[in-house]
Amino acid sequence: MKVFHAARQDLEIFLHLFDVLPRSIFDTQVAAMVGGYGDQVGYDTLVSAITGAGIDKTHRFSDWAARPLSKAQIAYAAADVTHLRNVYLTLHDELVKQNRLHWADAELAVLNDPATFRPDPRRQWERLKARTNNRRMLGVLREVAAWREIEAQALDIPRQRLIRDESLLEIAAVRPQDAEALSRVRGVSRGFAEGKAAPGLLAAIQTGNDLPEKDLPRPPRKPEGAKPSSALVALLKVVLAASCEANRVAPKLVATSEDLDSLALGETDSPVLQGWRRAVFGDDALALLRGEIQLAVNGRSVRLIRMDPSR
Repeated sequence: MKVFHAARQDLEIFLHLFDVLPRSIFDTQVAAMVGGYGDQVGYDTLVSAITGAGIDKTHRFSDWAARPLSKAQIAYAAADVTHLRNVYLTLHDELVKQNRLHWADAELAVLNDPATFRPDPRRQWERLKARTNNRRMLGVLREVAAWREIEAQALDIPRQRLIRDESLLEIAAVRPQDAEALSRVRGVSRGFAEGKAAPGLLAAIQTGNDLPEKDLPRPPRKPEGAKPSSALVALLKVVLAASCEANRVAPKLVATSEDLDSLALGETDSPVLQGWRRAVFGDDALALLRGEIQLAVNGRSVRLIRMDPSR
């Protein structure tokens, strides 16, 4: 068993270096969210809650490239291992007792999938959430976002350091054809526009411009003009918080704001209506939407009261 805390970045490095992911992974941050320790709990907070030990955080941002490392730095680094083992053992036992180990396994399966760390460059445009129905703009955005992903990987730098999201959106909107026009895009320096990377970006813009109409991407599917009721979404947030409080599980692990919007719009393919999420929150959310739940204040907590639908 390989134990990490907040494993995503570490695993991405393993995959990048060795072209394979470690097997048998346990992420204590994920397990802590399942076990009721809160949303994305920090390592030092979790160590303190479970073992009572304190970690000196002053060395977190010290110069780790300097040699030799100080005794305090070595002790700080070693704490990642010595305390993490005890945190793992405690969390594992707690999840077994709560019959929630399979909940954590379902979340950890994502970390065992190489596709999690190798996003399809041709789908990167979707995460930019362009607020337009202009398919030509979306076609250009798809091409330039794919170019950025491939170029950033080749240069081994973060994609945002190469060129920021907002600049890509503006490029897709104005579609500059040469270095001069590219340099006028917000966030694009003249040095970049006249540099080695620019020809590839301009070629991607041209590719998007030349796409046949039938090959242009379509806007993300949403009912025409649909916008969820803000009041209904607010009620779903209350039910989510109450359900998660009662089950001692982190709300962020159960549902996203997009999940709540889709429920409020009546969509039925939401992840919260599958597996353990449905048991924790999904059934309560559906009952609320059917008008079968009342919310009541019970001391300092919110209680969900099921109503008899026949009345």
